[in-house]
Amino acid sequence: MRISILLFLLCGSGLLKAQSENISTKKGDLTITPIIHSTMVMQWNGRTIFLDPYGGAEKFEEFSPPDLVLITDVHGDHLNQETLAGLDLGKATLIAPTAVTQKVEDLQFRKVRPLANGEQITWKGIKIEALPMYNLPETEDSRHPRGRGNGYVLTIGGKRVYLSGDTEDIPEMRALENIDAAFICMNLPYTMDIEQAAGAVLDFQPNVVYPFHYRGGGGKFSDVEAFKKLVQSKNPDIEVRLLDWYPAE
Repeated sequence: MRISILLFLLCGSGLLKAQSENISTKKGDLTITPIIHSTMVMQWNGRTIFLDPYGGAEKFEEFSPPDLVLITDVHGDHLNQETLAGLDLGKATLIAPTAVTQKVEDLQFRKVRPLANGEQITWKGIKIEALPMYNLPETEDSRHPRGRGNGYVLTIGGKRVYLSGDTEDIPEMRALENIDAAFICMNLPYTMDIEQAAGAVLDFQPNVVYPFHYRGGGGKFSDVEAFKKLVQSKNPDIEVRLLDWYPAE
């Protein structure tokens, strides 16, 4: 898979504005731009997709209004009402778990489509599969109980992209197959540590993996460089790419 880094610079300033990835597909490049934490913008075939819009609507000013919004969970760094309220959602379809869709009735999405773990839908040529994301061990006070939130596998132009959501090292993730690009969370105490994340990645063997959602409790950042070394020391065929998910921090 051909993946190239595009660097967009602030006009006249020489400062880094955004760091995007181009993933070659059968129907043109899929461009992925990290925004913050696990928030990203995907652009493909004339469509714009926002994943977990968070951090303020001003972070999305350089992009076209979304055609699709994907949300993984109800927590404020995924379902962010303030950010959503500042976006133009008039042509956007929201695909999200029911726990999310029940909380967005005041927002003016064109269409809202609940999607549960194990379900799938095709939206404008993109296959969207909803996967479990949850904490282990499963307890009544779990931050992320099974069934509430979604991870996603998107099939775009023949390429399969995994978006982990807030998950721990669960068997459903290790059982993934034929993943071209994987975005993997790693932040204690909310999801998993770098050893768990690396172990899962080494099991399902994506072509490329991107650590994201790696700011944890107390604002502490997981050591993504160490994660990269763990993965590539055991399987150098898995490429680990590090993007800047916290540009202002």
